[in-house]
Amino acid sequence: MAENYNELLMLTLEHILMVVYGIGLSLVVGVPLGILAARFERLAPIIISITNVLQLIPSLAMLAILMLYLGFGFKTIVIGLFLYSLLPIVKNTYVGIREVDDSVIESGVGIGMTPLQLLAKIQFPLSIPYLMAGLRLAAVIAISVATIGPYIGAGGLGKEIVSGISLQSDVKIYAGAIPATLIAIIADLALGTVERKTKKRLA
Repeated sequence: MAENYNELLMLTLEHILMVVYGIGLSLVVGVPLGILAARFERLAPIIISITNVLQLIPSLAMLAILMLYLGFGFKTIVIGLFLYSLLPIVKNTYVGIREVDDSVIESGVGIGMTPLQLLAKIQFPLSIPYLMAGLRLAAVIAISVATIGPYIGAGGLGKEIVSGISLQSDVKIYAGAIPATLIAIIADLALGTVERKTKKRLA
């Protein structure tokens, strides 16, 4: 690892970039879906069931299916990470909004707030700790799933792990696995800290 730190650094940055893009897409799509599910209860079982099904598909199978339509490479792994990260984002956004106390909402209605104002100024801000918990889980899942990216032509730290398996080299496997594990731990700790701070701020 010391002799090849430049290459490992590049793979680490690529790994992080794949995860950031995947999580970013899941936030852009997942938060509105969670809000939609919370506002329209009839849609909630459908939306959450679809995201549940996506999560249940084995990761390698999911990427293989995507590869048939999107080809090899970076784009395919990003879409795969996006799909795998949807469930915790959607579900926690939904739960967070539904958990807002009715008396708080009634107070907002009493002062003349519209449904959109209630969502923007009361419901969504109060649901942020739940959203952060979902984001934390999604990040750890995405970091681990990204390690199988090389099987579909993507890079990242999984490249060292797959290479180590092929060459039966435990050193190469550790060279990919250790940084990936450290990224997951750092992401979990960082997002956990943000989650706790948002809870204290709203307490």
